[in-house]
Amino acid sequence: MPTSIRLEPETEERIQQLASLTGRTKAFYLREIIDRGLEDIEDYYLAADVLERIRKGEEQIHSAVDVRQELGLDD
Repeated sequence: MPTSIRLEPETEERIQQLASLTGRTKAFYLREIIDRGLEDIEDYYLAADVLERIRKGEEQIHSAVDVRQELGLDD
């Protein structure tokens, strides 16, 4: 899916320099940045959503002691 974004000149220069030094394309690095960054963003926002549900009492929580007992790990 072709997508267009506007980068700050400093960011574009950094990507261009990296591409030149390594022989890879700017597109390669942009895909890498998006793929790696997307994982971090997903982790952050999904965790923030769960935390909000916990604070509202909408998410069930379990203590480590209860989980260990339930799984029989303390036997």
